[in-house]
Amino acid sequence: MAIALTLPTASGALAPYPLRGTTPVKPAAGVKFNRVAYSAAHVVADPLAAIDPWLQCAVDWDATIGYRRHLWSLGLGVAEAMDTAQRGMGLDWSTSLELIRRSLDAAKDMPGALVASGCGTDHLNLDGVKSVDDVIRGYEEQMEAIEALGGKLIVMASRALARVAKSPADYERVYDRILSQAKQPVVLHWLGDMFDPALAGYWGTADIDRAMDTALGIIAAHPDKVDGIKISLLDKDKEIAMRRRLPDGVRMYTGDDFNYAELIAGDGHGSEPTHGKSDALLGIFDAIAPAASAALGELAQGHIEQFHAILGPTVPLSRHIFEAPTRFYKTGVVFMAWLNGHQSHFTMVGGQQSTRSLQHLAELFRLADAANLLEQPELAVKRMKTLLALHGVGG
Repeated sequence: MAIALTLPTASGALAPYPLRGTTPVKPAAGVKFNRVAYSAAHVVADPLAAIDPWLQCAVDWDATIGYRRHLWSLGLGVAEAMDTAQRGMGLDWSTSLELIRRSLDAAKDMPGALVASGCGTDHLNLDGVKSVDDVIRGYEEQMEAIEALGGKLIVMASRALARVAKSPADYERVYDRILSQAKQPVVLHWLGDMFDPALAGYWGTADIDRAMDTALGIIAAHPDKVDGIKISLLDKDKEIAMRRRLPDGVRMYTGDDFNYAELIAGDGHGSEPTHGKSDALLGIFDAIAPAASAALGELAQGHIEQFHAILGPTVPLSRHIFEAPTRFYKTGVVFMAWLNGHQSHFTMVGGQQSTRSLQHLAELFRLADAANLLEQPELAVKRMKTLLALHGVGG
């Protein structure tokens, strides 16, 4: 018997929606990849904590680490304490460091589990940051704490640096200092202002091509200290142009949640392997983890058509989740985890579950079904009906 429910449309009307009834995507056991693939992972809030949700952070550690074990079991790495974990949007530095510690400890029990951890300056009071030296000290504090745990660094873009830097030379000075001290190769992170408006003009200019020149110059000065760079500009042509100019062996980690399928597949440009394709460090992989794993497994076997057949249908969902205001994409990621039974509630750190409308979430549900991503359809329908009832629909 077909499963159906009534969903609101974009016009505010109600319409019946029958689920497709197709088998959810599942990767083969022991799947292997020929790309490095990190999923930026979300945190599960503690809904029973007696806190002020807009002002304080409470994490359900068991559920949060449990989801990381799920990602590792699918062969995906975890990019820890990044913006998908609401870093800078509810998750403070002290909680982030505890998250990193717990994730690294859990990874020890899972052979081959990859973890890279966000290192930034978000513990600084922006009003108290007066100079580039203040930014350097901020980065160094977090570097020391993460490296003391044995963590690999993702050097996150800094709101403080964007605020005080006066020229590209200031960025060069900061990154030269940080990279020269790193104990192991790091991943750099260029986050566009669609993800965080406070990062507008990063690398010292609003001109993307000139900003790219600065970033490439910094990497070229320290190629042995840079594993790769993740760029999240939602512009596939800029990403392709930049990856072709990277030093040999330095990876391009796509952060393009609009065009990831074709960027990961690559174009085969040049003789240097890293110049012709992108690896992955994506927030959307949290929401589409089984499909991402299955598709990457097919790609590793040279089955390019199967790769696109699995991953292609997820792209409309991702574009919807990451639509403007893009910084609110975390709500869709957590909503997917709730629909699929990976957490018991749809509550977020900072009350961020309220950032998307019921119509947005209803369309997300339809797109997830179309992409064969509802892992337990009956449960997903039950939970969608609960959300509808909370909004006065069918209750």
